Amino acid sequence: VVIDADGYRPNVGIILTNAEHSKVLWARRCGQDAWQFPQGGIQKDESPTEAMYRELKEEVGLSPEHVTLIGKTQRWLRYRLPKRMVRHGSQPVCIGQKQIWFLLELAAGEGSIDLNLSPKPEFDGWQWVDYWLPMDEVVFFKRSVYRNALTELQPYLKHA
Repeated sequence: VVIDADGYRPNVGIILTNAEHSKVLWARRCGQDAWQFPQGGIQKDESPTEAMYRELKEEVGLSPEHVTLIGKTQRWLRYRLPKRMVRHGSQPVCIGQKQIWFLLELAAGEGSIDLNLSPKPEFDGWQWVDYWLPMDEVVFFKRSVYRNALTELQPYLKHA
């Protein structure tokens, strides 16, 4: 696991929109009543874009040919974990995540989405929701990052 000098784990977030750009994919974490956008860590020798395509495949079963890249955030967006979630026994200590967010359009049919490609699936369900809904529904400590990512990426939809 890569952790930067400030204690943040480099990560990517994925906002996947339908062809009409009216809805985004919202996924339910396995066995939990917790919903989020697909996201995942950036490995040591991986660019954010490479990590995004790997996570897209692992978490929702989509390959590059299934999506169109519309835009990405220009800078890292950070969130801190609540103190109770920081694992102080691991070194280096990870206090949160820094994320580059990607906005993608599903270019293939919904049937291409497959949550079970990974040996340990991250999600057990998904649905299309209104663009801004995730900002209010995600776990509290990720809300400001979601607001910043959705706000920065929303203008791309007008030009796509």
